[in-house]
Amino acid sequence: MVTQPSLRELLEAGVHFGHKTSRWHPSMEKFIFTSKSGVHIINLEKTEEELKKAVDFVKKVASEGGTIVFVGTKKQAQIIVKKAAIDCGMPYINKRWIGGTLTNFANVLSAINRFKKLKEDMEGQKNLDLTKKERSMIQNEIDRSEKVFGGLVNLNKKPDAFLLFGAHDEKNALAEANKERIPSVALADTNADITKIAYPIPANDDATKAIQIFAELFSKVIKENKKVNKS
Repeated sequence: MVTQPSLRELLEAGVHFGHKTSRWHPSMEKFIFTSKSGVHIINLEKTEEELKKAVDFVKKVASEGGTIVFVGTKKQAQIIVKKAAIDCGMPYINKRWIGGTLTNFANVLSAINRFKKLKEDMEGQKNLDLTKKERSMIQNEIDRSEKVFGGLVNLNKKPDAFLLFGAHDEKNALAEANKERIPSVALADTNADITKIAYPIPANDDATKAIQIFAELFSKVIKENKKVNKS
């Protein structure tokens, strides 16, 4: 059974380090323990409490066969988020959020399907009927689409939830999710507005180790509870 990281593990990952006190958002006040050298320190006991709520929610979605999209577009999150999502068989966005991903979902789904068909054509017999120039043009389109839709190829309907690895940086994704009434779990640093996040987790969202500890946790939780759904 997957267990949450201990206070010591959270501390060692630097989860408690917030932003400069001048950059804080008032909605995070209840999660701030103190400040040191002009930097806010997050109360890790509060992090544990909020993490448990988020984990319970993710367990429920996964056990019901729901789809959870991992979103982490910051440089230090990209590889971690992609690996964690792939490990548990969930879609991901790790380059940049494309406006309309949810609010214009029909067009996005059409683009994803075109991307999949182009890949199939290039890998199959139809590739033999193409000229060198045609193959080059199609491959360029595939490469461009891969950057945008590569992590969403298995998405055939709107997701049931989002996992945002940085509430402030992924605010465009959060805004669309809220517009579509899709709940989000989000790492919330001290500069984040958490008023519209269903499950905020007070945490450093810049440190690689901090991102990794949460990404791996949720990946394991999803894998474990997807098995419950299949049994």
